[in-house]
Amino acid sequence: MFSKSKINEPGPKTSDTGPSPSSEAPSPKPATGGEYKPTAPKAKPPASVLSSDLHITGNVKTTGDVQVEGTVEGDIRAHLLTVGEGATIRGEITADDVVINGRIVGRVRGLKVRLTSTARVEGDIIHKTIAIESGAHFEGSVQRQDDPLSSGKGGNATTATATAKVSS
Repeated sequence: MFSKSKINEPGPKTSDTGPSPSSEAPSPKPATGGEYKPTAPKAKPPASVLSSDLHITGNVKTTGDVQVEGTVEGDIRAHLLTVGEGATIRGEITADDVVINGRIVGRVRGLKVRLTSTARVEGDIIHKTIAIESGAHFEGSVQRQDDPLSSGKGGNATTATATAKVSS
């Protein structure tokens, strides 16, 4: 008896033979020519793990995160370096963030350096901020610098060098 009129409906007018506007859902079309850009940010890759049975002789350099569980004889440069309890590193460490649970023989340079209660460090630590937990063993000097990652001997040291040995 009554029928719905399509005169007042928004959208393009179609004939009765074509599909109605309500039956078609607009679908996003990817850009052509390989120009597709994802909208979600890329997830940060997990840290590279150097396992406990791995022995590396040589330098390690990455812009990512590294977790060392084995032995490294050489310098390490990374964004975040985590030294496991059973790990031993003989060389210079340079990283934005350094968490030491194991043994280091050599210089440590980091914006944030943390020695946990199981840490054993023999060498100098150059840092912007440092935390040393009770029980950590440290023999060497500590120096605060605004830019500890620069290897040059710039005059930006803000405190005097100190020697400390922390144990419980």
